Amino acid sequence: MYEAKYWESKKDNVQCKLCPHNCKIVEGKTGLCKVRKNVEGKLMSLVYAKVVAVNVDPIEKKPLYHFMPGTKSLSIGTVGCNLFCNHCQNWDIARGSPESIPTIDLTPEQVIVMAKEKGVESISYTYNEPTVFFEYAIECAKLAKKEGIKNIIVTNGFINKEPAKEFIKYMDAANVDLKSFNDEFYRKVCKGKLSAVLDTLKLFYENNDKIWIEITNLIIDGKNDLTKEIDEMCSWIKKNMSSDVPIHFSRSFPMYKMQDISPTPENTLIRARNIAMKYLNYVYIGNTELESNTDCPKCKKILIHRRQYSLENNLVDGNKCECGQEIAGFFK
Repeated sequence: MYEAKYWESKKDNVQCKLCPHNCKIVEGKTGLCKVRKNVEGKLMSLVYAKVVAVNVDPIEKKPLYHFMPGTKSLSIGTVGCNLFCNHCQNWDIARGSPESIPTIDLTPEQVIVMAKEKGVESISYTYNEPTVFFEYAIECAKLAKKEGIKNIIVTNGFINKEPAKEFIKYMDAANVDLKSFNDEFYRKVCKGKLSAVLDTLKLFYENNDKIWIEITNLIIDGKNDLTKEIDEMCSWIKKNMSSDVPIHFSRSFPMYKMQDISPTPENTLIRARNIAMKYLNYVYIGNTELESNTDCPKCKKILIHRRQYSLENNLVDGNKCECGQEIAGFFK
């Protein structure tokens, strides 16, 4: 076990201050995430250096399309999550506990050695919610920065302001899963709050000179696919962030406690993309066989042609179209 950050000692418990649940945890018990435990009056992380998944992935799989496209990322994750999405795609580890799933001991130093051996240019903290293995991600990221390796979080954005600021300090890019633009959906389906995620998005964007941001919206047939909500979401992104923030509309499939849904129709994803294009310059469709190219906002030329995880990059001078238009992002 490893002493956690962001908690306060109370009379009869400890209060975790990492995420908006602000769990009050009595002796011997864990918070809602199942991985932060009160041990003799101290809050301890049960997943520090306890990895359940480690792979080398295309960075496009995160998904990140405007951050070092065409490179590979070492992806690591533990167990646990601070949301409870009925449609969770990684429910086996998100809802697991350290006692229920075999883990691999992998210190931050060993993660860096592995990243260098694999020849990757970034480390992604992903698969489950990196907020719940905050301490481990931060220590890995500190070492990675010293070696010139970039750091990425794939997050639900359900995190309190102070730890989010620390993520900004050490992370170079984030993909934030904006699950819906309806607070009732967040409360009923995910046991979270929309406002908390929007606060994180605004905070990240205020620091976009330090951390590159992309957004994913997993569209669920009949649950969060209303035209009005998608329109409001994209309008909010443009107003509160920028029209240059990329958004990925991702196809969902029956999973976990949502076995009764149908795979998202491709026409629904295309409709969402058409709505978003009224507000945003870079709109993508994921989890399908459809092409998802980066077009120049000015002349509409295809600049990065993608098919699944292969791509052809036609940018000039690193981040420009031949017409002179600069493309937002961090390009190698």
